[in-house]
Amino acid sequence: MPNGQWYPPEWPDRIRALAAGELTPVTPRRAATVMLVRDDPGAEGTGGLAVHMLRRQASMAFAAGAYVYPGGGVDPRDAPGPDDRPVGWAGPGRDVWARRLGVDAASAQAVVCAAVRETYEEAGVLLAGESPTTVVTDTTGDDWEADRAALVERKLSFAEFLHRRKLVLRSDLLGAWARWITPEFEPRRYDTWFFVATLPAGQRTRNASTEADRTVWIAPADALDAYEKGELLMMPPTVSTLRQLGRSATAAEALAAAETCDMTPVLAKARLEGDELVLSWPGHDEFTKRVGPAGPGGGAGAGSDGGPGADPGGPAGVDADVDAGHSEGESR
Repeated sequence: MPNGQWYPPEWPDRIRALAAGELTPVTPRRAATVMLVRDDPGAEGTGGLAVHMLRRQASMAFAAGAYVYPGGGVDPRDAPGPDDRPVGWAGPGRDVWARRLGVDAASAQAVVCAAVRETYEEAGVLLAGESPTTVVTDTTGDDWEADRAALVERKLSFAEFLHRRKLVLRSDLLGAWARWITPEFEPRRYDTWFFVATLPAGQRTRNASTEADRTVWIAPADALDAYEKGELLMMPPTVSTLRQLGRSATAAEALAAAETCDMTPVLAKARLEGDELVLSWPGHDEFTKRVGPAGPGGGAGAGSDGGPGADPGGPAGVDADVDAGHSEGESR
C-alpha cells in the first residue's frame, strides 16, 4: 500500500532542469515551526503524548493538503533594528540561541520570535508571560483576536504586541528540534527550524488560520500509522520529526529530549543513475525516491506515492477541529 509521502508530480522535470543548468535555485526564506505537545489521557485512560497538527488548504501553493505543524516565515521585524522597539525577552539569551541554531544573535532572535509569533497566529497559543516565570493562561476574547489579526496582517509587530500586553517572550518554553531546507529545485524554498513546546496550562489550540481547513491532536504513532496507510499526506521533515517525537512518553520528556537533538541542516540531494533519477535526504533513507521516465518507482506516476490518493478526512478517532479559521497568515 502506498504511503502518504508528499511528492509533487513536477519534481522530476524540475530536478532534471536543475541538473542541466536550466534552473537557478531560489534563496530559501527563513521560517520556524512548532510541535505543540501535551500529555493526553487517551480514550481509555492509557495516557501518552499528543501533538497538534493542521492540514493545509487544498488551494495553497505550497504543500497543499499536507499535515504540518503551526509555523511560517520570519518577519523582518522579528529582529528589530536599533531604532525599533526591542522584543521583551525571558529565558536563554540570544547568544545561547545563536549557538544552538547555528546563526548570529540577531538571526536567532528572529527565528525564535517567528516560532512564538506564528504559533499564536495559527494556533492561538502564546508562549509569553507577564514575568520570566509566568505564562499567559487565556488568549480568548475580542481584544486578543484583534491583536492576533493585526499580527497576521503585519499591522502590528510582535515587539509592539508584547509591549502593549506587558508581556515577555518565554524562550525557555521552546526546545530546538531540527532544521530542514527545502530542496534546491523547489520554486518556494524555506530554511526551517523545528521547535517543540508544551501547551501552556489554561490555553487551548484552535484553527486560527485560513491556511488550514482542519486541526487535530494526535499521538505521533497514530499519525505515522495513518501516513503509512496513505491516509495522511506529509512531507519528509514532518514524518522524521514525528518519529523522533514518538520516542518520548510525555511532554516533559519531549522538551528534555530537544537538548540533544541534531541541528545539522537536512537538504535533499538528487543524482542521475543512467536514465533513473535518485532523490535522497542524507541520513533519512526511508524517503529516497528512484524516478524513471514513467515516474517514481520506475513504473507508476507520482500518484503511486500516495499523495493524490490520501484520504482528505484523515484518520478516525482523533481530537479534531474543522473550523476554517480567521485571517490568513503567511504561506510556508
